[in-house]
Amino acid sequence: MKTWKLVAGILSMIIFFVVTLQSCAAGVVNALEENGGSSGSIGFICGLLILTGGIVSVATRRSEKKSGNIALIILFGLCAIIGLTGYGNYSDLVIWSVWALINVAVAVVALIKKKKDGTETA
Repeated sequence: MKTWKLVAGILSMIIFFVVTLQSCAAGVVNALEENGGSSGSIGFICGLLILTGGIVSVATRRSEKKSGNIALIILFGLCAIIGLTGYGNYSDLVIWSVWALINVAVAVVALIKKKKDGTETA
């Protein structure tokens, strides 16, 4: 799990830049079409949550406590919920929300594995 957290954290930090650029483009499209859409803003919020989750993932990869996994579940879970419910004309946000769901699943598995092992290391 330590390797996954490092790789997922680095990928999440890189994905942040892609999501941010795409969110800006979606925001411009919303403004030009005057459609009242908010998918650009929602994408930016998801990008920030992905960046924060990536940083937490890298920072807590060697942690012996459960709090890192709980924080990852909350951050990536919020991103997935927000992204899947408000993607609007920014359909790529679904892809990034699925990435967040994958990270939630891995964090849940790591949390359950710690409980079954009876240890605090993962």
